[in-house]
Amino acid sequence: MANLSQTDIKYLPGVGPKKAEILNKELGIYSVEDLLYYFPYKYIDRSRIYYIHEIDGNMPYIQLKGRITAFESAGEGRNKRLIAHFTDGTGFIDLVWFQGARFMQDKYKVNNQYLVFGKPTLFGKKFNIAHPDIDPYIDGSQDNMGLMGYYNTSEKMKKHYLNSKALQKIISSAFSSVHSQIAETLPDYVIRDANLMDLKSALRNIHSPENPALLRQAQYRLKFEELFYIQLNILRYTKNRNKSIKGHIFRQVGDIFNTFYHKNLPFELTNAQKRIIKEVRQDMATGKQMNRLLQGDVGSGKTLVALMLMLIALDNGFQASMMVPTEILATQHFQSISELLFGMDVRVELLTGSTKKSARTKILSDLLTGEVDILIGTHALIEDTVVFDNLGLVVIDEQHRFGVAQRAKLWRKNSIPPHILVMTATPIPRTLAMTVYGDLDVSVIDELPPGRKPIQTIHQFDKRRAALYQSVRKQLQEGRQVYFVYPLIEESETLDLRNLEEGFEHIKEVFPDYKVCKVHGKMKPKDKDAEMQLFVNNEAQIMVATTVIEVGVNVPNASVMVIESAQRFGLSQLHQLRGRVGRGADQSFCILITPYELSAETKKRISIMVESNDGFEIAEADLKLRGPGDLEGTQQSGVAFNLKIANIVRDGDILQYAREVAAKIIESDENLEYPNNQILKIQLKKLSASNVNWGLIS
Repeated sequence: MANLSQTDIKYLPGVGPKKAEILNKELGIYSVEDLLYYFPYKYIDRSRIYYIHEIDGNMPYIQLKGRITAFESAGEGRNKRLIAHFTDGTGFIDLVWFQGARFMQDKYKVNNQYLVFGKPTLFGKKFNIAHPDIDPYIDGSQDNMGLMGYYNTSEKMKKHYLNSKALQKIISSAFSSVHSQIAETLPDYVIRDANLMDLKSALRNIHSPENPALLRQAQYRLKFEELFYIQLNILRYTKNRNKSIKGHIFRQVGDIFNTFYHKNLPFELTNAQKRIIKEVRQDMATGKQMNRLLQGDVGSGKTLVALMLMLIALDNGFQASMMVPTEILATQHFQSISELLFGMDVRVELLTGSTKKSARTKILSDLLTGEVDILIGTHALIEDTVVFDNLGLVVIDEQHRFGVAQRAKLWRKNSIPPHILVMTATPIPRTLAMTVYGDLDVSVIDELPPGRKPIQTIHQFDKRRAALYQSVRKQLQEGRQVYFVYPLIEESETLDLRNLEEGFEHIKEVFPDYKVCKVHGKMKPKDKDAEMQLFVNNEAQIMVATTVIEVGVNVPNASVMVIESAQRFGLSQLHQLRGRVGRGADQSFCILITPYELSAETKKRISIMVESNDGFEIAEADLKLRGPGDLEGTQQSGVAFNLKIANIVRDGDILQYAREVAAKIIESDENLEYPNNQILKIQLKKLSASNVNWGLIS
């Protein structure tokens, strides 16, 4: 369909330059191919014609056949409307227009037969249909119109008479005129083996389905193709990468690792931690560059695993580094790793934007000579002045906080790229991981260290504050610390900050015997870190904050997380916030404060939080409720889900099958050289010019 991707829609019948410009701006439709791939978002069954006397208030959409008996105008000013009295012989219904009255009265004639389609509404004691679809009724040829697609349109489009019906006519006309030019985009053997509908039939039935069965086949074909090419691209890239990019060979586990394991390890590793260390050891011994994603819920012991893997790098004569998104998190990692390595001959250094010039100069000099073994830092690590003697392993924590280009800079810190371990505490559902992180091997820490008690989550209405404050005071009296978190949504940032300030003053009044600190994103980094440090050092017992504390504060003594207006947070965000407590041995609590009136979806979200501490279960639920575009780690990593029809939540089975088909092809013909695979090569080249490079996520 190469020529159709170059054919401007303005040359299509019924479009022209003005409408083309609106379609360009409002929907991003420029070419005929764009138009054919703009799919309906829903379908309405127009196979049945109802009688007016059958209408009740519960019907969503109905189709009627009859005639207009008269027009009348009603109301004044904004309430002015045109009413057409319509009958089919069994009763009357009003057809109402609030705009375009003169046009409608000229277009539709009294006593002519029409098919009317729309949503009936009871107004007073009479039903009406506002802005109905109306078609002249011709000789019974429309008695079985079947399924009709509905397209998303904008207000601007509707003002220029480009509603869903107009769009359908343009697409139908375009399909008829270019039908013969539509070229197949999958090899015959894939279509045959996967039992797929051909492309022309799929496009025809996605826009104008003859029946529900053919619509399902069309949807399956188009979803499969979309997911198949994403997986083909990822798998092809991964195969080439594994062949072309050599990795350092870590042959031994030596004295440094063993000394730590036998003398410094603070507690027995969980089976999950042991399994992951074994997986990564195998990766790093192959001679290929490791590229692995380590997922682990908050508090699952990822940092300890990362440290032990860095010690293996040291045993093999290499340096290691850890890059994290914030200074306070870098400082905490530096402190905890230094404590874990106490008494060992391993030099760990910290490099951030706040590192003093003299200390920085010394660190950079000793890094170059190999005297620094492990370097922990923020974005400062990717600066050109940071040069390693022999970097063998890079660990990136909360990797979705860094851009792809930033992460790639660490690759170039050695002539042979270092092994890469990226870590996230945001659990990623399987289908999402296959798409977003499809080129990474994935390891999961799926158990918590011994001694950790599950956090107790409680839903409390905002009218019961006295009871809330009483339970918080009890925890404070026992020497614990408490978070109060307020939402911060960009659209209402000023209002939210005011709420935070008022909350801060209120909490100080309620708890006058305790030091209260506050943190929000508008503060200068230096001030923010100073306030956080007060809490970390237990100089402040209560922290009032926005979601800036979602990642990067480790205070084992904090046992209560109070989340104000919890209805305004997504599930994954609530789970991340909850993970700030429960990091010590004491029982911890997360209290979700909401108003009494909640939507059904919000009630569902809150009940999932109360019932489950499983991050993966919560991530799956969040994906189903919100869709992939909103999830942490997708938008931040620069990945746009340019999916036109597939849904990686609902279509997980299709995704899995598409990946299996793609894997077989890459296994037998990794460079797509066979004649029957040339079509795949052409399509991949075309898609890579317009889409995100799915293979370069890590």
